[in-house]
Amino acid sequence: MSTPSQSTAVADPEPSYACGEVEPPLPTGTIGARLIATAATHGGRTALVDVPTGRRWTYAELLRDARSAAVGFLRMGVQPGDRVGIWAPNVPEWVIVQLGTALAGIVLVNLNPAYRQRELEYALDQAAISVVVSTTRFRSSEYAAMLADARPVSPALREVICYDTDDWTRLSDEPTPAELVELDRIGAGLAATDPINIQYTSGTTGFPKGATLSHSNILGNGYFVGELVGYTEYDSVCIPVPFYHCFGMVMGNLAAVCHGSAMVIPAPSFDPAATLRAVEQERCTSLYGVPTMFIAELALVDFDRYDLSSLRTGIMAGSPCPEEVMRKVIDRMGMAEVSICYGMTETSPVSTQTRPGDSLERRVGTVGRVGPHLEIKVIDPFLGTIVARGETGELCTRGYSVMRGYWNDPEKTAEAIDPDGWMHTGDLATMDETGYVRITGRIKDMVIRGGENIYPREIEEFLYTHPDILDAQVIGVPDEKYGEELMAWVRLRAGVTSFTAADLHAFADGRIARHKIPRYVHVVEEFPMTVSGKVRKVAMREEAVALLRGAEAVDEGTRG
Repeated sequence: MSTPSQSTAVADPEPSYACGEVEPPLPTGTIGARLIATAATHGGRTALVDVPTGRRWTYAELLRDARSAAVGFLRMGVQPGDRVGIWAPNVPEWVIVQLGTALAGIVLVNLNPAYRQRELEYALDQAAISVVVSTTRFRSSEYAAMLADARPVSPALREVICYDTDDWTRLSDEPTPAELVELDRIGAGLAATDPINIQYTSGTTGFPKGATLSHSNILGNGYFVGELVGYTEYDSVCIPVPFYHCFGMVMGNLAAVCHGSAMVIPAPSFDPAATLRAVEQERCTSLYGVPTMFIAELALVDFDRYDLSSLRTGIMAGSPCPEEVMRKVIDRMGMAEVSICYGMTETSPVSTQTRPGDSLERRVGTVGRVGPHLEIKVIDPFLGTIVARGETGELCTRGYSVMRGYWNDPEKTAEAIDPDGWMHTGDLATMDETGYVRITGRIKDMVIRGGENIYPREIEEFLYTHPDILDAQVIGVPDEKYGEELMAWVRLRAGVTSFTAADLHAFADGRIARHKIPRYVHVVEEFPMTVSGKVRKVAMREEAVALLRGAEAVDEGTRG
């Protein structure tokens, strides 16, 4: 018989902590060693396809060209540990340089294709880049001219190789047997923990920080991402996301290399029609994208003419996916095994991922559970203590994927990674009783209206249910009475010509709490975006302040 104290005892709530599987084992080698092993096993299989030009490589041919590039850099005097920059859209040469630098132990620095002169010069100087591989020009940017202007103020920069000119022969000439022996010697001396990649975060204030990633960081992440979507040598991965970001070069390129899968480039930069054409032409089994990319593809007026029957999986990441979009990707694109991934550049990037066997509810409502060989926890962002399951807090990650640090910036590194090795993401999240995580927003995006904490993600999910709204983003704007008010930026479906704050208020009244109904509505054709497809809410807030100063540009609704 129970005692009174036993019958009234309440178990302590389970903490928001989870660790991943320990099988399969964590890869222990280098990227170059993995490429060599894949070419030995799958040398005759398609490795890389550039749909715009029709060029194709088998794994044996890709290894050959990567070795030529590696030897080319060594001939220029670049040594293991030196930094080589790549400044280009998605082209095959990007992949060849990525793998060639890895073979030689050279640290590849990804330069954002959207950089302007000041940002370019900062990265060149901060990473002491000695060689840049670049296109001559792309869109409105004259890359070669900008690099020429940068040379006088970038003392480390010695060489610029434009791959779309005769310069490329310096990285494609056939190596001598002696040069290949030397390359193999260098490769044998590399360690998995050596830095091999620097990716500059798109900082919202000040200059970006260079997340420094090792072979182990990004090879392990690419391997496990591919494992969790079931990649084999029979898969073909369409990669419209940029190579300069982890989504393209790790989750795309390295996941494919680890499994002998094919990498398919649909276009130099994202084009929704070109992407679907590539899937159809190459019979791709997997398609990548951020939510806005899938939204654009689904919105094509001739969407139904594309044969997407080869698709079985894919990855959606970069920002939280609206549930309605996820359902359409599964139902209309046939991606029954599509996976949601969550992470950040500083964690190589993926920390959580849904699994193919997960229920539809989990795949549309969460970002999955912790990946193999990783730990995650949700903490009170002010106290640092782990919160109970179901409570909101900051998501933190620890394990093999956490970066070595920010390049030459120990102070910023210490701010991001605590003494126990936890990477603080700055994202607000909840963890359910089974370890599945839902991202509810950014700490810096949280709106405090009259003392109430409001999470924009929740309101955005609601706005997607409006029949006239194609896409929506919610931000906080200054308000004298409440401190902050809500503004919704919306993209409208084709044929819808007007949408006001009054329309929104009428739709939302009685369906969500009144303090969560945006006071302002701003209709746009496109959101401010980074090159990787993330919405720039900082830019939206800056523009919103200007809009509010000119009240005629803002449609204000009535509120009771």
